[in-house]
Amino acid sequence: MDDIFTKVREGNAFHVRVWLDNTENDLNQGDDHRFSLLHWAALEGKGNIVDMLIQRGARINATNMGDDTALHLAAAHGHGDIVLMLLHNKANINAINEHGNTPLHYACFWGYDQIAEELVNYGALIAMTNKFGETPLDKAKSKLAKMLKERAMALGQDMQKIPFKDRSFLGYKTRSRDALLSRHTGIDLSQLSLSAHIATTHSGDVWRGTWQENDIVAKILSMRECSVRNSRDFQEEFPRLRIFNHPNVLPVLACCNQPPNLVVISQFMSYGSLFNILHGETGIVVDQNQALRFALDIVRGMEFLHTLDPPIPNFLLTSKHVMIDEDLAKINIDDPRYHSADGTITGIDEDLTARINMADYKFSFHERGKMFSPAYIAPEALQKKAEDINIKAADMWSFSIVLWELETREVPFSDMSPMEIGMKVALEGLRVKIPPGISSHMSRLIKICMNEDPGKRPRFDMIITIMEKMKQAG
Repeated sequence: MDDIFTKVREGNAFHVRVWLDNTENDLNQGDDHRFSLLHWAALEGKGNIVDMLIQRGARINATNMGDDTALHLAAAHGHGDIVLMLLHNKANINAINEHGNTPLHYACFWGYDQIAEELVNYGALIAMTNKFGETPLDKAKSKLAKMLKERAMALGQDMQKIPFKDRSFLGYKTRSRDALLSRHTGIDLSQLSLSAHIATTHSGDVWRGTWQENDIVAKILSMRECSVRNSRDFQEEFPRLRIFNHPNVLPVLACCNQPPNLVVISQFMSYGSLFNILHGETGIVVDQNQALRFALDIVRGMEFLHTLDPPIPNFLLTSKHVMIDEDLAKINIDDPRYHSADGTITGIDEDLTARINMADYKFSFHERGKMFSPAYIAPEALQKKAEDINIKAADMWSFSIVLWELETREVPFSDMSPMEIGMKVALEGLRVKIPPGISSHMSRLIKICMNEDPGKRPRFDMIITIMEKMKQAG
């Protein structure tokens, strides 16, 4: 297929959709100037493609090298329908680029009266100044400036000029991703710079390091011996883990296939796993709303994985296999709620995102016949052969345990050994207890998801609507 950026600029929706359907393609990648697909679609006025990209998880507030967001480009080129589409999806209305200009500056400069009015209605500040001390009204013709000023005053805006503050040094801009990350597959071990040992798990040694100037995590699989067949199976299986086109799935970036070393490489997440957030000493407070947001992220990620054909086997959903990402592309750092009294940035953890870590996939040849984390495994999966298990129903049971963990902030069966847990869950009916104090809606949802009959457990797409309503009610 020709260059995807060209297809977006041309408005070729069919080719873009086919490209997006390939999970190895990264819809948040940027070109040489870090223009993402969404940037180009917004600039060229391709509304159907903008909508498609947003629905697939494009980062609304990602910036190019000039710190322009898609909203800057849509406003500057008079695409009012796209401006509204981006605003409805939480675009940062007062984002500033390298010149200090907001989308409203551009709408005023180019004389797009209706777009400028809509921006003000949605909260664009008319008093924000750019690097040169100019407000949007200074860029507008007198008639438009008068109308916008009256509208802003009616909405209660403060007319005092807001001086430009260069916040680029804070690192709160999210650039479109380097396209090289999604183009590499197999790489040489010598290209990795491994700096710190993070952990030793049953599946291998986990290291932090850098690759292509990106912070990465490398997991070196623990192997008694690495046969030619193991190496071949590794090479065949790992590409399916390169899922770049869903916001709640953390892809495997690349692998090193150099026996005896089989290495899986993924992006470094500074907060670590959901397990670490809930039970470690991160200082992050997971309130009821954040717990529900995490749960909804997990549901969306799992729902997407369940749409893949053939499905990805050998992945066990646990809180250790869900990573927490500080999605800076969600953050409007000009929003007052992110500022403390002394002017420092705060409250960023309100915009954390849960992502299912494909690097925790269990390769078919690795630790064969062994089961880890039995507290999260469905009873029937502990008893039956893999081919006799309804994988989707078993995943729903695992989710119910994660949901219980989010609600109680407790480790399931923490006072027992893994072997004891597995035996008692499979043979003696050991189950987590839902304590009093949990909302009736959440208690009911947990019970539904861990129905003893696998055939009566819901699908992930069935509970998305339920959880979205619970989130809105909260």
